[in-house]
Amino acid sequence: MLQVDNLSLSYDGGTHVIHDLNLTLNRGSITALVGPNGCGKSTLLRGLSRLLKPAHGAVYLDGQNVHAMKAKDLARQLGILPQAPTAPDGLTVHELVAQGRYPHQSWLKQWSAEDEQIVAHALDQTNLTLFADRAVDTLSGGQRQRAWIAMALAQQTDVLLLDEPTTYLDLAHQIDVLDLLAELNEEGRTIIMVLHDLNQAARYADTIIALRGGQIIAQGAPDKVIVPETILQVFGLEADVVRDPVTGTPLCVPIGRRGTRQRKASAALNAQLRADIPA
Repeated sequence: MLQVDNLSLSYDGGTHVIHDLNLTLNRGSITALVGPNGCGKSTLLRGLSRLLKPAHGAVYLDGQNVHAMKAKDLARQLGILPQAPTAPDGLTVHELVAQGRYPHQSWLKQWSAEDEQIVAHALDQTNLTLFADRAVDTLSGGQRQRAWIAMALAQQTDVLLLDEPTTYLDLAHQIDVLDLLAELNEEGRTIIMVLHDLNQAARYADTIIALRGGQIIAQGAPDKVIVPETILQVFGLEADVVRDPVTGTPLCVPIGRRGTRQRKASAALNAQLRADIPA
């Protein structure tokens, strides 16, 4: 469905952020991109959506080079929510979400009752109906994020690319958004998203791609990727991995410096207690 062929990406002709990457993303799945800051997650997402022109290589959507497609044709098939998007001052939530319908407009097909229904449904899905007439710049960070997600939903594309869709959201709203994306996936949409929370990635994604230094370190099902060895290699962090008691998916328990000291102290205490027990 989305195929990346020998792709390298850079900004202004500088050092490559993504290096000779090959990747196939299957239709109908949820894929999470994970990795440390600066590893190329957002850059790869921009490359997939043709917001960033390849230094070399190509991205194909159903066999078509995305850079050879007409902008409206691509926008009807692939929607993107970039990181920290901004809206013009005074733009209302309804006006922002309505922009998701613009790829479907033409001289022959102007704004219709169907478009209005789709916008209303996107507002309802993101719990923003009561905020429809509010200016986007008056909303909280979490409300603004949901407004942008609503715009992406109104675009009604088969593929959604989301760069950190849970940014600015409290835990309850993070889960609401991820549940919504899972429901959209069950309806047939392909979801590709950047996530920082490994446990959320393991719970919601079918496939996890771990990046470091612009290259893929590991990819596959959560059980394959969320393992102590990969976490150490990708993040330089020691961690234990246990089973999520709710979903059975991998649950990452970071150790860190303090945890290492506590673990050593506990081991020393246990050794001392064993030594004090008479044979």
